[in-house]
Amino acid sequence: MFVENKPLVPQEETVRYRRLGIREVPALSFGSWHTWDRMEFDEAVAMIVRAAELGCAFFDVAHYDMGPHAENSRTDVIFGKAVREAGLARADWLYCGKLWLWDYPGTGFAQQMATSLDRVGVERADLVVVGDYFGDLDVERVVADVAAEIAAGRFTTWGVNNWKFADLRAAIDIAHRRELVPPAFAQLKYGLVRRSMAEGGYYKPVFDSGELVLQASDVFEGGILVGNSRPERKIGADVGGIREKIVAAWPRVRDIAHELDTTPARLGIAFCLANPATANVLVGASRLAQLEDNAGAAELLERVGAERIRELTGDLWLDREVAADGTW
Repeated sequence: MFVENKPLVPQEETVRYRRLGIREVPALSFGSWHTWDRMEFDEAVAMIVRAAELGCAFFDVAHYDMGPHAENSRTDVIFGKAVREAGLARADWLYCGKLWLWDYPGTGFAQQMATSLDRVGVERADLVVVGDYFGDLDVERVVADVAAEIAAGRFTTWGVNNWKFADLRAAIDIAHRRELVPPAFAQLKYGLVRRSMAEGGYYKPVFDSGELVLQASDVFEGGILVGNSRPERKIGADVGGIREKIVAAWPRVRDIAHELDTTPARLGIAFCLANPATANVLVGASRLAQLEDNAGAAELLERVGAERIRELTGDLWLDREVAADGTW
């Protein structure tokens, strides 16, 4: 059985662990959007086996058939089959699910969790992210409904995904007032070029206080920041309409990586880990070579240092005009 507050023990201590809520988690983890359905099944199995060996068997696995993501994606089903084929005991990997707010409360959290757990083929998640919404949110109801799922044993830790800061602040305060479990982390777009929410005047003080930690997502901008200037697959929203600026910044990212004798992927991940608020970084590796490359980010950070990485990449902050409170 997985023991709280104890890290999983990898065969190779390549990936470091950091605190997220009540447990230690790998600093590198895997997102599932357009990931497991973009590779051959045998390679998916090999990726999971290798992730466990490297100590980064932390998988953000969502059911993407709600709201704008209703595309009959089977990436979560494929992952469930692959992790069983890989032979990993449930205690040897962490599962972060997602609860969507697109049709909430029409499609409630209990229903969403039942569907997600069934598709992956497990009885419980370890963490969940309560995700994207537009307009007004009944924060008190969300906190209470999350608490009900925790009480039912379906997960222990939760976080938010790109929430407006006012709603995030309200969720923390409501949870404390009602003696319920508050959100422990915020999954935000964060990386070399998008820093406004994570490092702005709203979320940053909450990270600095230790109330929340950061989970960095979309760090490569769908592959643009590792050299794929025109990704063919669907990628994350272009908040602030700065994608062409990001494409234009790619040569600078490449040059900095060359100067540091590393790869653009390692540079991007190491930048995120240089922020002490970062608990872990979500990546969407779909080939073993990418996984091996990504796993070297911790070594880069140790070799070069956070201060030098931030100094060299300071001019790459491109979303300074994007609302740091998430009201975009």
